Amino acid sequence: MMTLYSGTTCPFSQRCRIVLYEKGMDFQIVDVDLYNKPEDLAVMNPYNQVPVLVERDLILYESNIINEYIDDRFPHPQLMPADPVMRARARLFLFRFEHEMFCHIEAIEKGTQKQADKGRTVIRDNLTQIAPVFAKQKFMLGEEFTMLDVAIVPLLWRLDYYGIQLPKQCAPLMKYAERLFSRPAFIDALTASEKVMRK
Repeated sequence: MMTLYSGTTCPFSQRCRIVLYEKGMDFQIVDVDLYNKPEDLAVMNPYNQVPVLVERDLILYESNIINEYIDDRFPHPQLMPADPVMRARARLFLFRFEHEMFCHIEAIEKGTQKQADKGRTVIRDNLTQIAPVFAKQKFMLGEEFTMLDVAIVPLLWRLDYYGIQLPKQCAPLMKYAERLFSRPAFIDALTASEKVMRK
């Protein structure tokens, strides 16, 4: 059985929980207190961060790597595109999400006021840029729910919590977000702490 070491408020851990629930497989989740991490976490992951996936002798960290492994191991429903060209494009999008939006989360959570404000502005501008896509299609890559939707939904869930205010032209993006929030796997994957973030 797979074991996921997961932070209850960590957006990267939330991605992995969503994928596990989308697959509907047997797994266990170990909640990690991010302010009081167990000693064995640093042994499993040299960066001493969650999420960490353990399956027999295999230990993986970094949410996108974990999620691709789960997707390969349990191919139904498939979350990465089957076509090599589309798969490569999806990986490029995932890379861009990390380097253009998710890299600013630490500054928002732990940085100075100036760093946090800059992070909020960059994320807001990037989300505003992609918003028109959802006036024409249901999900990030078209009509099918994919790993790209999994990757971005923890950020959309935390917009209010992070103090990110989107302009009116982001209405299609917010409708897309509500579609993601209503998925059973998303709801099942929420921790008690994450539910509080939206209240």
